[in-house]
Amino acid sequence: MLDKLFGNGTTVMAKALDGLAMRQRAIAENISNVDTPNYKRLEVSFEGELHDAAERTSPEGELPMATTDPRHFRMGGPQSLEEFQAQMTRADDTTMRNDGNNVDVDSEMTKLAQTSLSYTTIADMVKRRFAGMNSVIRGNP
Repeated sequence: MLDKLFGNGTTVMAKALDGLAMRQRAIAENISNVDTPNYKRLEVSFEGELHDAAERTSPEGELPMATTDPRHFRMGGPQSLEEFQAQMTRADDTTMRNDGNNVDVDSEMTKLAQTSLSYTTIADMVKRRFAGMNSVIRGNP
């Protein structure tokens, strides 16, 4: 619906905000389990997949593979922005301490600061986009 007014940029920003919020939850869980033996940290990676989904949805992007039956395999992740969902995974391939835990508080705090800054920036962009539309509707210069 919003894409009809704003193009797919609004959907991309909304999906990015969803992914960043999920990342904040994962980081909070990681920090809260820093002293839990054998705890493996959670990761949320979505930027590359979101970019690919946005390009598939854009007019300049590649055409999606047609599937004529719901049982057909999907190639290359989500076919459109509407289908895109950020994924949370557990990083169980490393261990940083003798107790089996792989959470590094300094790294998690850095990621939290980066994520918070990104979230605030994108939320501000969305706010400005809607403020511009509001200005147009009200007839303000």
